[in-house]
Amino acid sequence: MPKNTQKIAIAGVATLGAAAVAFSVVPADAQTTTTDAAPSARVAYSSEPVRDVKASVTDQLAGASVKVDAIDAKKKAAAAAVAKKKAAARAAADAVVAKKKAAAKQAAIRAAVKKAAAERSAKEAASRSTHRVAVRQVAVKTYANNLDGWIRQALAIMDAKNIPGSYHGLHKNIMRESSGNPNAINNWDINAINGVPSKGLLQVIQPTFNAYHVPGTSWNIYDPVANITAAANYAAHRYGSIDNVNSAY
Repeated sequence: MPKNTQKIAIAGVATLGAAAVAFSVVPADAQTTTTDAAPSARVAYSSEPVRDVKASVTDQLAGASVKVDAIDAKKKAAAAAVAKKKAAARAAADAVVAKKKAAAKQAAIRAAVKKAAAERSAKEAASRSTHRVAVRQVAVKTYANNLDGWIRQALAIMDAKNIPGSYHGLHKNIMRESSGNPNAINNWDINAINGVPSKGLLQVIQPTFNAYHVPGTSWNIYDPVANITAAANYAAHRYGSIDNVNSAY
């Protein structure tokens, strides 16, 4: 109920109450100044209308209170809904932030793993490169193209193939057999008579050279290194080592 209406209702109740009081205090036997007025009679007024007005005002005030409570309840419900919506928005924002952090962490882990793999690959590549360089250095080792160089190269191959022999043993037999001439050939001994003359630094016949040829060397019987290694291989099988040969063998 509007405040102005409440004020009018209350004023009406007050006026009616005052009127009732006024009428109730007039004496029953009061006389008027008019001589021909009808005989005064006792007037009785009921209090029911006043009670009815009061009840109506009370009902209206009660209704207004209910409406106010309903409005307050609606306001509270609206405020609760807004707060709930804000909380949901904050939770969603927190979830997005947490998801981004998790994604960033996973990305960092993947990057670290990738970096470690790259570093490991680089180290392995460097190690392989170093190994290849070392192998190339061994492979490209050169020897002098003379008797000393031929003997030393033959010894390196013999060592790799587990063929026994020393520099001294090879040198003394070469000097006795060919005087250090890789193209030497014997055309007068029994082998020559049989059609298989002895050839090269250590005077090896072709069948023996073929049978004891060392893999990785030339198949040319006059090749100094091939001739030395084949003869040393033959001597190792027959005499135990070229070092044990001191005469024709």
